[in-house]
Amino acid sequence: MLPGKLEGIGWFTFQSFKRIVKAHPEHRFYFLFDRKHNKEFVFADNIVPVELFPPARHPFLYYVYFEHVVSRYLRKEGIDLFVSPDGFLAGHFDGAQLPVFHDLNFMHQPQFIPWLTRKYYHYYFPRYAGMAKRIATVSEYSKKDIEQTFSYPAERIDVVYNGIHSFLGPAEKETARAVRDELCNGAPYFVYIGALHRRKNIDGLLRAFDLFKSNNQLSHKLVIIGATMFGSGDLKKAYRSMQHQSDVVFAGRKDDKAVRDILGSADALLLVSHFEGFGVPIIEAMKCEVPVIASDVTSMPEVAGDAALLVDPLSIEQIAGAMSRIIQDHSLRNVLIERGRKQCRKFSWDLTAKRLWESMEKCL
Repeated sequence: MLPGKLEGIGWFTFQSFKRIVKAHPEHRFYFLFDRKHNKEFVFADNIVPVELFPPARHPFLYYVYFEHVVSRYLRKEGIDLFVSPDGFLAGHFDGAQLPVFHDLNFMHQPQFIPWLTRKYYHYYFPRYAGMAKRIATVSEYSKKDIEQTFSYPAERIDVVYNGIHSFLGPAEKETARAVRDELCNGAPYFVYIGALHRRKNIDGLLRAFDLFKSNNQLSHKLVIIGATMFGSGDLKKAYRSMQHQSDVVFAGRKDDKAVRDILGSADALLLVSHFEGFGVPIIEAMKCEVPVIASDVTSMPEVAGDAALLVDPLSIEQIAGAMSRIIQDHSLRNVLIERGRKQCRKFSWDLTAKRLWESMEKCL
């Protein structure tokens, strides 16, 4: 919950609890922060902000924070339910606990995570599942994965889909022209939005874009929005080997307005990850009436429905071929945009908050 730096789990926490807290003034909510908190996250009178030391940003500090500091605070205050939006639980608290497990990528693709973090997750998250009164997760795919991986009863897993930001929408022609001029010297572009993390398959995306450029005499660029995370060596290697390096624009982290304008002005969104617990950019692009190319694995077919071109993330040829189709086949583009309008209506932050609250009530 850092101002100007909200990403997937941060947005889920902010949007759902902003609604839950205001809808239930009869309850008191203790918001536990691991650093000095910002007042914008205390959005109702029935919130008690609590700052607990130390900042939990390293596996050794995870242990101190959750196993001891948080556990001690929950016991001291007599808290009825501990809800953890990022899945970490209090190891020495006997009360009800509800973690949100957004995905289990760290169990299936541990090579994409630093060694010590991986060891911590592999040791503690199976234990968190054993401690949880219920578990919330963001897709039916992840529900099945939690059930099978942790042998957790399916009837105690609640699916709480992510929502879509209300500020998203199609870009006006003038806005799209200005964005293209600023980012790509007027050229049309594909866009990727998300962390530059190995499981996002950015290296495969770069190779596929390079093949697309080699196969087509088109001026298209590739715009990448997001901050670098651990394990970016493959990305750098793929980028250095490209023939069309100059057509890739690394735009870095952008604020909400810039993301809306850049996404809404794109010819297509590319999300060809190896693993997603949900895949929020898919429905965000649909809200902006932008066609989507997404992976045919994990949760992405569930979230995309019939409103995206699905590809094998390991096939550079399939990804490049989908780029060509979505640019050249105008009737296909129109069909995907229309289907996307309908698909994205299935998701909203109001529904997210409702489902999370229902899960909390079941715990009590």
